[in-house]
Amino acid sequence: MMTNPKNAKNTNKQKKALVSIVMGSQSDYETLKHSEQIMIDFSIPYEIQVVSAHRTPTLMYKFAQEAMKRGLKVIIAGAGGSAHLPGMISSLTTIPVLGVPVESKGLKGLDSLLSIVQMPAGIPTACFAIGKAGAINAGLFALEILSLQDKLLAKRIEAYRCQNSKKAQDGNKVVQTRLREKQK
Repeated sequence: MMTNPKNAKNTNKQKKALVSIVMGSQSDYETLKHSEQIMIDFSIPYEIQVVSAHRTPTLMYKFAQEAMKRGLKVIIAGAGGSAHLPGMISSLTTIPVLGVPVESKGLKGLDSLLSIVQMPAGIPTACFAIGKAGAINAGLFALEILSLQDKLLAKRIEAYRCQNSKKAQDGNKVVQTRLREKQK
């Protein structure tokens, strides 16, 4: 578990991290690993660490205050329960913060979703779906932000979407074949 921005796991030693993936606790990794996989798949330099708004507020404050100086372009912040991490980071930096609500046992992540999405005017924090889908989309959205300055990355995202479209069309072929078999 990483707790110091200087010691955060950076997967690409040749380049500074462009994206930081932070979570409120180690258990949130089960959700945030899907954002991490997007960074790996697209070879985007990133860091990943636990930064709790409640248990390590001084670390969270320092992380957010130094994020721009360290060259970060996007922060993906996942949290469950009261889910203050994305909003607190947003209040301390102007770097885009993409909030991922982590599914909680008690309220299935609805508490996290509402906490992140109900930010006051003037502190924008993007909010994605609860759980895996939200983590994947936050990762892809981070790529789209980076692609504004990287035309090659934009083309790679387009190719990814074409692949997803083909998978959907292939799935339709399977469904149509099953339908024809049932109608016989």
